[in-house]
Amino acid sequence: MKSIRLCAPFDEGFKYAVSLLIKSLGGKELPKREKGRSHSMRPVAKRAPVWCRYRPEEVEALVIKLGKEGHSTSKIGTILRDQHGIPLVKPIVGKSISQILKDADLAPSLPEDLERLLRKATHLRVHLEKSKEDLHNKRALQIIEAKIYRLTRYYKSRGLLPPDWKYEVKTASLT
Repeated sequence: MKSIRLCAPFDEGFKYAVSLLIKSLGGKELPKREKGRSHSMRPVAKRAPVWCRYRPEEVEALVIKLGKEGHSTSKIGTILRDQHGIPLVKPIVGKSISQILKDADLAPSLPEDLERLLRKATHLRVHLEKSKEDLHNKRALQIIEAKIYRLTRYYKSRGLLPPDWKYEVKTASLT
């Protein structure tokens, strides 16, 4: 039996009609896209929105102030969006949040996503020391460590990590 594959997102009525067609032919129903993100999209425009009342210098000062308070780059973006009404920093300033922090010598030593994966791996290791029979979390630790290895290769190729940096369990538990 041939399978029907939809390449582009269609409206719900069309999906329903196709799923009825597939069911009538004896196939399975198409999977629904109910789980995951809320399907919101970032603004498409590459320039600052007209309604944003902040100048680039003010946005840069806000980013530096929040960076000095110890917030991560994603937390800074969330605060700027929710409390100050700034949708994206890059179209307004011309630089990303991490570039602004790097220019102000406030950039973290490790990239944020790698740091969070290291923290997650250490917490899982502590859990697995207490309960050695937990096979599901043992597999989860393997997956997390694979992500760590993949990210370190990427960041080494980009020059964000030194070439001799290596993930080790003992050094990760100290962070």
